[in-house]
Formats: sequence, structure tokens, C-alpha cells
Amino acid sequence: MKPLLPSALLFDLDGTLVDTAPDLARATNALRAHHGLSALPYPVIRSQVSNGGSALVTLALGLDKAHPEHQAARDFLLAAYGEAVAVDSRVFPPLERLLVGWSGAGRPWGIVTNKPRAYAAPLVRELGLAPGTLLCADDLPVKKPDPAPLHEAARRLAVAASACWYIGDHVRDMQAARAAGMTAVAVGYGYLEEEDDYRQWPADRWFDTAEALVAALLGH
Repeated sequence: MKPLLPSALLFDLDGTLVDTAPDLARATNALRAHHGLSALPYPVIRSQVSNGGSALVTLALGLDKAHPEHQAARDFLLAAYGEAVAVDSRVFPPLERLLVGWSGAGRPWGIVTNKPRAYAAPLVRELGLAPGTLLCADDLPVKKPDPAPLHEAARRLAVAASACWYIGDHVRDMQAARAAGMTAVAVGYGYLEEEDDYRQWPADRWFDTAEALVAALLGH
């Protein structure tokens, strides 16, 4: 049986711990402008953020990964994003209180993300976050939904995987958590597409809002 409350928290980054969509939307529309196209509405871009840079290129220009111009467009988008990763990005406000309370009690927490370290590390640093571990897309040969990054994060925090909650806003986060033997926690406030029903994901717990997540963890 998994414990009611975890010994450690592990978060996905974009759309779960940090609202990064404003800065990624700006980079996406910079790519559009570079090609003489008008800006896309923010909500349209926001729904694709958790799918990564390639998905944003496809959204912006209609170029799939196999298109010969896709990689150059992705490089442009990521360069634009890399110049300003934390201008408007913020920790989701209720989670600031959670991190203060959790860390203040001496409990470990970390981040496991499919975001490359070149963007994740500056973002975490500029937001003043101090996770016990940060696992990024390029730190291991595999990334989520493979469970290896989650196992490595638990190892670095010196906590059993079964005693961790992994919290995310994408089905691959739940798949990785389940495969790692962690409690899979799905949140509905992140970057979900219109057709997504996050309550159908293979999770152990579901929270509609960041406030509900914080209440469950700090209420004890």
C-alpha cells in the first residue's frame, strides 16, 4: 500500500509547477512573425506547451517533424525562447505556499522535466527555486514516459520511489509515475488540450486546481 502522504514531491515543470506559457507563446509568435504571419491567440498556444518545441513549430507553421524546414524553425523558436525564459513565467501562486511549507518542514522535493537543461536550469534559477534535484530531458539517455528519470530523482533525494508523488499535467507524466512505482498525481490546471480529459489518465489522484493540491498536502 502506498502511504497517504508522500515522503517527497516530484513535479513536472511546465504547466505543473511553473506557468511558462507566456514566454513560450512569445517565442512561438516570434517565429510566426519571422515568417510574415500574424500572432496566434494565447489560449491556442498554451494548450500545446506541454507537447514541446516541435509541437509549437507545427502549431505555428504547420510543419511536421519530417518537413525539411522543421528543425531550422525549431532552432529559431528555441533561440527566441532562450533569450528570455523567465520574463513572465511564474510558479503557480498556490504552489509557492506549498513549497515554503514543504521545505520548511524539511521534506525533500524535486523536478523531473522533458525540458532541456539549457532552458530548465536558468528558469529554475531565475525564479529562485531550490529543488533537491532537477532532472532534465538531456540528463539521461531516456526521458518521460520512461521511468528512469523519476527513479534517478528519487535516488538523488534518498527516498524510495514508492514514497514519492509525481505530479504532472500530461498523460506521459502518469505513465512514467506508474512505471516508476510512484503515486501518479494528475492536475487539471495545466496545459491541457481541449479534447483532454485528465481524469481518464492512468493516475492515482486527480486535482482540478493547484489550490486543491496544496490543501491535500498541507492540510495534514
